[in-house]
Amino acid sequence: MEQLLNELRVSYMDGEINALLASLDSDENDTRLKIGYSQNEELFFDLDSEIFVPRFNIHHDVRLSEPSASYASALKNLVSQLSSIVPCALSGLTYYFDPAEILKPCFFRLYKVEDSIYLYHLRLDLSRRPFEGEVLESGTNDATAAYRGKRIYAESEIIPLDAAMWELGRVKAFKIKQLISNTWIGETGRGYLLRGVWMDSDLSKFFTKLFLPEGVRIYPFYPFFCKYKTLCASCPHPGPDYRKRFLPFLHRAIGFLAPEIDKIQAALKAGSFSEKMAEFVELREKMPPLWRDTLRGFSSSAYLNNRDLKEYRLALPD
Repeated sequence: MEQLLNELRVSYMDGEINALLASLDSDENDTRLKIGYSQNEELFFDLDSEIFVPRFNIHHDVRLSEPSASYASALKNLVSQLSSIVPCALSGLTYYFDPAEILKPCFFRLYKVEDSIYLYHLRLDLSRRPFEGEVLESGTNDATAAYRGKRIYAESEIIPLDAAMWELGRVKAFKIKQLISNTWIGETGRGYLLRGVWMDSDLSKFFTKLFLPEGVRIYPFYPFFCKYKTLCASCPHPGPDYRKRFLPFLHRAIGFLAPEIDKIQAALKAGSFSEKMAEFVELREKMPPLWRDTLRGFSSSAYLNNRDLKEYRLALPD
């Protein structure tokens, strides 16, 4: 996958891996997949059984659209394991190779709601975190460590599209629906401490808080967030039922917020997000209260892991 402007490009698909995914028959969510977030707000899945993550080559020429045979074989091994442990997580998805981030294999599915197209995008992160999992073979400068454990990190997102572009019966690119003009605010600091300031984080807080019921605490889960200069939805459970549950939620939110985006951007350029902002209060009052029921069953709780680092467990509605 190559990102150009507001497009995600698909350069290569693996026939063997996709044949394996096509054989999965699971439309139900699996309670063995426990959802959590690290202290860095990274989504992870805790599995009921251990998986073995083989060694992967670290280096890849981004100009080459196809992975090496050893990489494809190692990834097929991993996908096969996940398909056996939690088939719902990969059910109905298609794999494609991203030459820019080879340790983050991508899986997708296209959905349609009324006249709008949405991309469900699952990206696994195969990088081993320090002190997580049992190392079976040490890494080198050229290859990752082989390890086993019960946790895997991921990004699980629903992205609105303007179009999916096809060539010879195969999807070649996804053109993202751009709703936000520019999230750049300016710069702060001086000299070596100069850094850019964007409003992406404030936009994510604005979107999420708007649809969150009173008294519900779900941090660090942001069901709506700003990415690719648009409004995306986070789908914490990758199962088909949860994907379908979040699709109309995002579709409704986009219809409600699209006419207000310029006003929201102007307000956040003038100051940081606050629930007391006039623009936020006005939209909160205008929005039908029933729309907030989708998030009513979600909750998060903080705990310390075995290394005394804070993590969060996300409870999902039935």
